[in-house]
Amino acid sequence: MDGLFFYNRVVLPEAIDANGHVNNLVYLKWMQDLATGHSSDRGWTFSRYQETRCTWVIRSHSIEYIRPSFEGEMLIHATWIHDFGVNQSKRKYLFLRDSDRKVIARAETLWVFIDLKTGKPASIPPEFKSGFTLIPADQDVLHFFISGQK
Repeated sequence: MDGLFFYNRVVLPEAIDANGHVNNLVYLKWMQDLATGHSSDRGWTFSRYQETRCTWVIRSHSIEYIRPSFEGEMLIHATWIHDFGVNQSKRKYLFLRDSDRKVIARAETLWVFIDLKTGKPASIPPEFKSGFTLIPADQDVLHFFISGQK
């Protein structure tokens, strides 16, 4: 599916908390990994951000934990860009158990594009926007995985 970035990951022992399931903070780390992986995959690597003197910072996160995930489970990690504003963008995330395609968690992050020199929000450059395909309907992503297209 154009615009979608995803990979599978086995839940490792270090992701598990005292309650025996994936720790809430691990999802935040996975979300950051997905966002930077997607960006790099589309040509926006750390080096490119440094060269253009810009970066992204997080304004807010929202995570809905639907069911627990446990050590040894294979999870599908997915992300896509929902929309672009002048200087911010909403990115969405989906975590599914690979064996039954049940949604484990869904999340979103509001990212703000920053000029590294001033530290202030800056307009998202057209060359960045053109490098990504927006997916405005979450149901399209869910259908992609549930229907077995992946």
